[in-house]
Amino acid sequence: MNPAQQRSDLSDLRQRVRQFSDERDWRRFHTPKNLVMALSVEVAELVEHFQWLPTGADHELDDAARVGIRHEMADVLVYLIQLADHTGVDLHQAVLEKLELNARKYPVQLARASARKYTAYADRGTAGEPD
Repeated sequence: MNPAQQRSDLSDLRQRVRQFSDERDWRRFHTPKNLVMALSVEVAELVEHFQWLPTGADHELDDAARVGIRHEMADVLVYLIQLADHTGVDLHQAVLEKLELNARKYPVQLARASARKYTAYADRGTAGEPD
């Protein structure tokens, strides 16, 4: 999928979510504060599906868990889209911007196969060195 198609898909979702909320006259309740709070609740509900699993890998999930995970992920995305809509954030552009920033913070030659924070690379100059 090309970047232009991705943008239109996000725009389409934004329009569908707007319409859904408008039909129910819910936008009045969708303040940035309320949306962030709802988003955090939905993320917590997503976390519940993975709680106590060794890794959360696919083989550890049954069909009911997969459905629940899919639905909670959709809830998270809907609230994130609404928050972006209400705050004027272009999510597509925001992701591209963040990828560019992270590429500078985590250069491939230093960060490959390392889970260290970017400050470790800036301070040490190489990935994988002990603190």
